Amino acid sequence: MKSLKLPDDLREELKRPLGELYRGDGLECIEGMAPILRIATKVLAVGDITAYYLLEGAFEPDLIIVDHKTKRKPAPDHVRDGISQPSYRTLEVDNPPATLSNELIEMIRVGLLGDERLKIVVNGEEDLATLPVIIHAPLGSAVVYGQPGEGSVLVFVTIEKKDYIKELMDRMIAEE
Repeated sequence: MKSLKLPDDLREELKRPLGELYRGDGLECIEGMAPILRIATKVLAVGDITAYYLLEGAFEPDLIIVDHKTKRKPAPDHVRDGISQPSYRTLEVDNPPATLSNELIEMIRVGLLGDERLKIVVNGEEDLATLPVIIHAPLGSAVVYGQPGEGSVLVFVTIEKKDYIKELMDRMIAEE
């Protein structure tokens, strides 16, 4: 597979929540989505702040994808420390902004096949990683990511959601 680049015409569409938006800060959002997180097949986190608050709220995600940044600035030390969990196997991958590198997509795919907890540290930007996470997650999984300035989004993975995300990814520009 090739790397995928985000075209300008998809930017606005991807700013809208892909699932249910839980408004608030940090633990407020996690508490609101707790009933769904408890029954989810897997809990998957994209973003440093999201992963931090899931762990603070006693939900240990099966997969964490971070870039050690929040709103394009370095993540605070307490967040970096909070997501440094010894129970996770940590992998690093390069992924340029507005891109889904083949390596990142493949790391997500393979990582979700196993049962060990995995943390992927992205050198670059992890924003679009939510898309392949939804595609490769088992049905019934909960994918959680941040919606800047609003709260957190929970995507409950269904066949319909996977089909929608596949359509979005098919509209991205394939590059060598």
